[in-house]
Amino acid sequence: MNGFAFHRLWAVVLKEFIQMRRDRATFGMMIGIPLLQLTLFGFAINSDPKHLSTAIRAADQGPFARTLVAAMRSSGYFNLDHEATTEAEADRLLRLGEVQFVINIPEDFSRRLLRGERPTVLLEADATDPAATGPALSALRALSDRVLDRDLTGPLAPLRAKAGPVDFAIHAHYNPENITQYNVVPGLMGVVLTMTMVVITALAITRERERGTMENLLATPVRPFEVMVGKILPYIIVGYVQVTLILLAAHYFFNVPMLGSLPLLYAVALLFIAANLAMGITFSTLAKNQLQATQMATFFFLPSILLSGFMFPFRGMPAWAQWLGSCLPNTHFLRIVRGILLKGNGLAEIAPEIWPILLFLAIVMTVAVKRYRQTLD
Repeated sequence: MNGFAFHRLWAVVLKEFIQMRRDRATFGMMIGIPLLQLTLFGFAINSDPKHLSTAIRAADQGPFARTLVAAMRSSGYFNLDHEATTEAEADRLLRLGEVQFVINIPEDFSRRLLRGERPTVLLEADATDPAATGPALSALRALSDRVLDRDLTGPLAPLRAKAGPVDFAIHAHYNPENITQYNVVPGLMGVVLTMTMVVITALAITRERERGTMENLLATPVRPFEVMVGKILPYIIVGYVQVTLILLAAHYFFNVPMLGSLPLLYAVALLFIAANLAMGITFSTLAKNQLQATQMATFFFLPSILLSGFMFPFRGMPAWAQWLGSCLPNTHFLRIVRGILLKGNGLAEIAPEIWPILLFLAIVMTVAVKRYRQTLD
């Protein structure tokens, strides 16, 4: 063989393109994953969330109170879509995560403002995710310095204090010191379980097919559902070990408060682990080799971590991204974990987040069983 030959190089390049064309799943992942990342980071991810759900509890309906409410609404950060008549109702909305803020305007707001006493408006915030509340609170402080200047004219002009005519008292519930670990460490539970459970089980049947041990299963009288459950049970134990390690680290190393029931958390974790394992089994029946199984798991893992509210505020994403994120079990599991640990939520409070996980588990398990039968055939 004499020196370098372009035609031989071209033959190898052409061979690789042909092989790539035959392995359509891998080629699709090579194109799909970058497009997915571009879409999520370019359109869905937003570190400055706006239109945050807010409840208003106004005991004063005077013109100054209405001006303040209108200014908050026009700022773009607050979406005043709830009205709380009592303190208990406001607390319930915060505990359930239905609102991010509660604005409390006292009944003597206008009277104290006219006296130049700088009335206090109480703003209660769900601070379990500091990244979601920080920009809005900063905007509110800037807003308070100029919101009423237009109304304070003539004899009322001296009330335009440099610090603003209104004082905002901010109560950050569930994480008053805005400690990032309180938000991140509980969220890691869902991220770690999603990553490990899906990837491990995605390789299960694929590995047996590649090693030739699938024939041993075909020769046994074991039913498809029995094989799937038998493969899932050991990994459920592994998942519980991971949950325990994260809880121990959260308590002893990061001082994360654990206000709710740990047995309830372990019970819900079983559903979440099973949902991810069923997803992994489904990928293993679709993939032709371990590389494809890993790529499919990655394709599922990326939206699960980016659209769940773990890394970026969930309410800061556009509506279509929130809808997509709501279809993923990790989104609901993160809310459950943070609700139990940081808010002390019980079964009644987390029930709205449990049924989406159950629905996901039922759908994916049905597909997995059907696909596994086809794999055996």
